[in-house]
Amino acid sequence: MMVKGLFVAVVVCAAVLSAIALVSNANELARGFGDSIAWRDLAAGQLEAEQTGKPIFIIIHKTWCGACKALKPALAQYDEYLELSRYFVMVNLEDDEEPADGMYAPDGGYIPRILFADPSGTVVDELYNKFGNQKYKYYYHDGPGVAAAMRRALEHFDVSYE
Repeated sequence: MMVKGLFVAVVVCAAVLSAIALVSNANELARGFGDSIAWRDLAAGQLEAEQTGKPIFIIIHKTWCGACKALKPALAQYDEYLELSRYFVMVNLEDDEEPADGMYAPDGGYIPRILFADPSGTVVDELYNKFGNQKYKYYYHDGPGVAAAMRRALEHFDVSYE
């Protein structure tokens, strides 16, 4: 009887540890930009966008970048950004995942950059930070600015939200 109880305890502990591991690894592509968001890599994001017709939100950042590190909690804790993300295919590109194609650096290779692409994967140049520095049009530093850009992108793509 004691062996059976010990066996059950071991099985329960193993199940709990497995569940914790699954939750902690559930969305490793989040990288601090919002664990509740279903992040994709570029290839998977483009495929999903083609299949669903959703526009694509692309963030390009580097692990060593101070501005990128500061943007993570600013976005991850901003409710409107988290809510609006469900209307996009969310693509998170870090370090060497940054595409070499110039389409992803329309006005330079600074970081972080947030771009919006149509469902076919083409970056829409006119969707940029209207309130930011015009030399760095795709740079954002806070949640309200990103959420405003997301709303403009949804309007551009004629996606109803609320």
